[in-house]
Amino acid sequence: MTELTERPVIGITAGDPAGIGPEIVIKALGEPALYNEVKPLVFADRSILEQTVKMLCADIDLHAVNNPHNGHYEVGCIDFIDIGILSEPIAYGQISAEGGRAGYQYLDRAIDAALSGTVVGLSTAPLNKESLQAAKLPYIDHTAVLNARAALRVPMTLFLVKNLKIFFLTRHISFREIPDAITKAGILEALPLCDLYLRQLGTKTPTIAVAGLNPHGGEQGLFGREEIEVIGPAVKEAQKRGWRVQGPVPADSVFHLALEGRYDGVLSLYHDQGHIASKTLDFHGTVSLTMGLKFLRTSVDHGTAFDIAGQGIASERGMVEAIRAAGKYAIPVRERLEMSL
Repeated sequence: MTELTERPVIGITAGDPAGIGPEIVIKALGEPALYNEVKPLVFADRSILEQTVKMLCADIDLHAVNNPHNGHYEVGCIDFIDIGILSEPIAYGQISAEGGRAGYQYLDRAIDAALSGTVVGLSTAPLNKESLQAAKLPYIDHTAVLNARAALRVPMTLFLVKNLKIFFLTRHISFREIPDAITKAGILEALPLCDLYLRQLGTKTPTIAVAGLNPHGGEQGLFGREEIEVIGPAVKEAQKRGWRVQGPVPADSVFHLALEGRYDGVLSLYHDQGHIASKTLDFHGTVSLTMGLKFLRTSVDHGTAFDIAGQGIASERGMVEAIRAAGKYAIPVRERLEMSL
């Protein structure tokens, strides 16, 4: 096994305790290879971890620590910070203020640790938006909490699957709103951030492709004029400013070309455009990275799955890949936080 001093301490939050978060965390930390890459430190309640270990009939020890330096970080033992919110387990698959409050507190304490440098980066299991609302918290999701507490620049979500990297120009808006939300100014604001965040991950001179919006990139205005009037001019202006940008590249080919190595990253124009590409390629292997924070945060790209919580059937592969990505990139990102745009 790699020496302990060579492995970064990664904070892992258990997510909403009524969902599959605790299950996929426990299962992921049963993967021996992870311990060659990271020192995993879980933020959760003892009661929830004990409930999960019992449900899974897992042969694993739980080791509560007050200081990460006291962790064992060995296969068969989960080191954790006992948050002390829930003294008793709560029902699986149920929206509740208790679950929302607990999941939030796991994240809040983990952010404290990341900001202080106690852990190098975070890897998070899913929260439930309705439970957060039931708890009357001022945040709707992970992103809102992280933006409020740890934003260094404009945060962006980056999907990582195999060697494909996907950024998003717009996110959670209706399909009818998408064309109006795609502006030259917005693209020109996003591209330098995409370039910076790829460099923080270790790509020295990134080439970024901007996806097209319409079928076949609009066919010179035959199927829409956004490529001619908005996206194309933004790309040309970005090129004039010295950025290595190409596009608009038709969406039915841009992700495949990036996967083959033609581009280092893709700026997807809307939520499903990038999500469909990544999840079709490898649903459970897609990892979400939050760039632009004071530390790196990685996450699974799925929700709390209340419908299967407590059954022991959730796949941990996404959590394994999220922890692995944090171990690979957390230190390089911290070292390059001051890189200029």
